[in-house]
Amino acid sequence: MCVGRCSRIVGPCLLVLGTLSVIANILLLFPGGEWKYLADGHITKQAKVMPGIWGGGITVSIVFCTASSIPHVALCGLPNSTQPQALCSPQAFLSAVLSKLALLGSTICFILSGVGLTNGPLCLYNASEHGRGPTWGYPFLDTGGEVVLVSADYFLYKPDTWDTCLEPVGIVAWNVTFFSLLLLVSATEMVLASVQILNGCV
Repeated sequence: MCVGRCSRIVGPCLLVLGTLSVIANILLLFPGGEWKYLADGHITKQAKVMPGIWGGGITVSIVFCTASSIPHVALCGLPNSTQPQALCSPQAFLSAVLSKLALLGSTICFILSGVGLTNGPLCLYNASEHGRGPTWGYPFLDTGGEVVLVSADYFLYKPDTWDTCLEPVGIVAWNVTFFSLLLLVSATEMVLASVQILNGCV
């Protein structure tokens, strides 16, 4: 495949994915479409870090700008001429370097989204079994602060336990939906950024 044509395909794909990542992260900051939880600081830690905005969004969009600026004809070159390729090599090198930044950003987004998904949301829940009334916290973490991923009682596999969170209403489904979307988007970005790194080297 022509290197320039590949760049022009990868670039727009990364832009779309970066936009989806930003939107998903913004929605995580406003559970149920309400702003009061953000104002009160009752937002899941991984959502507050905003990996989908700076990791899966901004850095990936930068790669789109550089990848789209690589001239298609120049990178393809002519069979008997190396001059066009020589003229474009700095742009291709810059694209490869920035793609590494995008790979790093999307990887961090993937990791933080995975942690946010497995830890469960910050919510108001009834902690009466510990001698307290309703309190804000992470009800799906065990007492040591660790997530039991292999347990049959793991909350992702038991939607009937999601009503443990009293407020925000539907916060578990909200977090599962958008953290899962961030995981999918960032994983795809990682693949495309790797392709663009190889593309720039070629």
